[in-house]
Amino acid sequence: MAELPIEEPKAERPQSGLSRFWASDFAWKFRRSPVAVTSFAVVLLLVLSAVFAPLISPYDPFNPASLNLMNGFTPPMEPNAFTGDEFWLGTDDQGRDVFSTILYGMRISLFVGFAAVLFAMVLGVSLGLIAGYVGGWTETIIMRVADVQLTFPAILVAMLIFGIAKGFTPIEYRDQMAIWVLIIAIGLSDWVQFARVVRGATLVEKNKEYVQAARLIGRSGPAIMMRHILPNVLSPVLVIATISLALAIIAEATLSFLGVGAPPTQPSLGTLIRIGQGFLFSGEWWILFFPAVTLLALALSVNLLGDWLRDALNPRLK
Repeated sequence: MAELPIEEPKAERPQSGLSRFWASDFAWKFRRSPVAVTSFAVVLLLVLSAVFAPLISPYDPFNPASLNLMNGFTPPMEPNAFTGDEFWLGTDDQGRDVFSTILYGMRISLFVGFAAVLFAMVLGVSLGLIAGYVGGWTETIIMRVADVQLTFPAILVAMLIFGIAKGFTPIEYRDQMAIWVLIIAIGLSDWVQFARVVRGATLVEKNKEYVQAARLIGRSGPAIMMRHILPNVLSPVLVIATISLALAIIAEATLSFLGVGAPPTQPSLGTLIRIGQGFLFSGEWWILFFPAVTLLALALSVNLLGDWLRDALNPRLK
């Protein structure tokens, strides 16, 4: 009797990184949370709209050659009485399309927010690692500076730093450097929370066995901090960074609304709100309303996403 051939089991194909991520607990929690999915979709839509603003916007609102003053104060979705042109969200006093100005203004707000948070995160994480690992007078000086800064509102610290930095900037370069000065001002006002969280986590991690083993094999202090301790303290840093992004965008809008932020040649959402506020009581409500709603949707979505991320990465809730 002939023996049947034995079939060898087929080797399973290795899963790609995207497949492993999609099957992870983190992705499963994300898919099961309507708030997280909705807020992520809103943030992604607004970010992509800002990035591709030159392709999406029907007009270039900052090209004087394309402006027509006769289109000024055109209500949303109504033809202009003189030119007959229609605009989705209306126009401002200079005849600029409000929808186009929001897209371009959102680019400035998001750029300032992301850059300021990145600067604050790098500065705060670095100082927190040094304070927690080195200790002694170094830790005392860093944390006392952080404690003093916490006694002042962040927006006042940002205004103070912005005013000092702008004073040292030559007059002919102030408009070109205003955005970078704004990033530095917001970043320096927001590094404290990163430093405090990382310092506390570093105090816990530096006494664990893997850090002691790294010391025994001759690893230097900077190498231990960067290659061993830092990867284990990043989870709360990412949560703080997400929440700080919304705060940085609001801080930029507040400074621009007060007239000490983005210049008129590079208006952000805060600048557009300040411009619209001057026409609110004369009946042109749309100039203020639509930029304000965009800012509210952006900040609220980022905040909700940060809250969900904090809960998802909290080991006590697993």
